[in-house]
Amino acid sequence: MVEVSLNMPFILFVLTVALLLSSAKPLNGDDNAKGRLVQSRNVETEELQSLKNSSMADRLDDALNEHAVDDPEEIASMVDMLIIWPSPPTPSSSKQKLVVPPPPLAFIYCQRNFRSIRNHTERRNLGFFSCVTGNPIDDCWRCDKLWHRRRKRLANCGIGFGRNAIGGRDGRFYIVTDPRDDDPVNPRPGTLRYAVIQDRPLWIVFKRDMVITLKQELIMNSFKTIDGRGVNVHIAYGACITIQFVTNIIIHGLHIHDCKRTGNALVRSSPTHYGWRSMADGDGISIFASSHIWIDHNSLSKCADGLIDAIMGSTAITISNNYFTHHNEVMLLGHSDSYVRDKQMQVTIAYNHFGEGLIQRMPRCRHGYFHVVNNDYTHWEMYAIGGSADPTINSQGNRYLAPRNRFAKQVTKRVGTDARIWKHWNWRSTGDLMLNGAYFTSSGAGASASYARASSLGAKSSSMVGVITYGAGVLTCRRGFTC
Repeated sequence: MVEVSLNMPFILFVLTVALLLSSAKPLNGDDNAKGRLVQSRNVETEELQSLKNSSMADRLDDALNEHAVDDPEEIASMVDMLIIWPSPPTPSSSKQKLVVPPPPLAFIYCQRNFRSIRNHTERRNLGFFSCVTGNPIDDCWRCDKLWHRRRKRLANCGIGFGRNAIGGRDGRFYIVTDPRDDDPVNPRPGTLRYAVIQDRPLWIVFKRDMVITLKQELIMNSFKTIDGRGVNVHIAYGACITIQFVTNIIIHGLHIHDCKRTGNALVRSSPTHYGWRSMADGDGISIFASSHIWIDHNSLSKCADGLIDAIMGSTAITISNNYFTHHNEVMLLGHSDSYVRDKQMQVTIAYNHFGEGLIQRMPRCRHGYFHVVNNDYTHWEMYAIGGSADPTINSQGNRYLAPRNRFAKQVTKRVGTDARIWKHWNWRSTGDLMLNGAYFTSSGAGASASYARASSLGAKSSSMVGVITYGAGVLTCRRGFTC
């Protein structure tokens, strides 16, 4: 008995080591299995890439079914939720790879509790003891701790002129697992491009954090939702998003920045069609002859042309809860003074934060009807809202903070038009908060019919703008917590 008691610590140590080694073996086995699976998928997708245009459509169902699922519980389990580890830094170039080691379990537990405490404290500081903020979009879904299992409820939370955009609500989920964009004509299954070109409705989510550098424009097909909640997804350092001749698109939760001019290349737009694309302007999001579009909770900056442009008869659009920074010509709504089809355009711009480093066009409008409501304008260098060709602009409940430059205090600008003409345009400011000398130059007779077509929702008091826009931009959403 004495001998046994003397060796007991050693025996316990050996048993502990053996237990750890035995528990580690399945992890290694899983990793090897994953490697074989990835290698197998790479072989399959390389074979698919070489197929002709017609054969790609013929084999659509097999490839799509590999990444599309019906059950939101399956989505919740498949999407990598170890993203509580701090988000990777934005790479300095498109070739730099992001390597993020998995966090220890103790860190996950502590980080979750820290975030919960921090969010609760921040809301208390705002004077609220719940997640309700007065922002009708956010209050519709952000209070739900099971948002990751009920993602499609977002489609029922729209407001404004784009409120009927359902995106991919009536389709299956599609999981983006591959950030590459090697071939814009024959995209690999598992990539974002492969998902957005499909003819059927899809609700597109992402397996993990990723930076997607597009070789050419990402041309979307109708009835698609791109949902970046729960991960950190950047569309950056290459081409960006084109919404052309389609309907029912929702884009939510993406970082879109450093978009470049691309083109003079073949690009696929559906399983059965690809064609030659001339040079693109380098917009973050380009909306061309499309309708029922909702752009919500994205962060946009530093693109070659506009951050969001809507032209060529596009209408029924809501641009909400976005965070715009570091850009010159932020938003163009209307193709040209001579393009009269844009007279049908209706756009709601609500709950956005126009932040640091912005210069002009927030937005710059032509012809149509524009409801600018409860936005926070904290930076501009030239002007905030501009227009030409007799647009109707209805500004309600916004907060305008003018720059220090005494020559740039005016919120509005009529572009290239004599005052004798623009004095008849219907531009009005109702309930806006003007700070640091900001002022809005109204015009027009205020015809009720005109403003009725430029009214899309009830405005909140401008005193609430700070709270309503507090979460503008990409949200930090974690499984099992309110966003």
